Amino acid sequence: MTTAMHTLNLYTTSHCHLCEQAESILNSIKKDYDISWNSIEIADDEQLLETYGTKIPVIQIIATNIELKWPFDTEAVINLISDTKA
Repeated sequence: MTTAMHTLNLYTTSHCHLCEQAESILNSIKKDYDISWNSIEIADDEQLLETYGTKIPVIQIIATNIELKWPFDTEAVINLISDTKA
């Protein structure tokens, strides 16, 4: 279990079943790994839409800007937050 709180961005858009799966992964590990996240709607920002439009969902560690692009699973998310020092 990590000791540092990680704050993440989850780049997403409405009606995205993969984004819902990503949020479900985050919800399943949030207590054990002390994480919180901001869901960011990319459709509201043309630059975000251009950057992430074909890559969402994307999880980003805010402190380091390290990103994990879909496809990923629970293990990959745990590795991302465990390998990153906040």
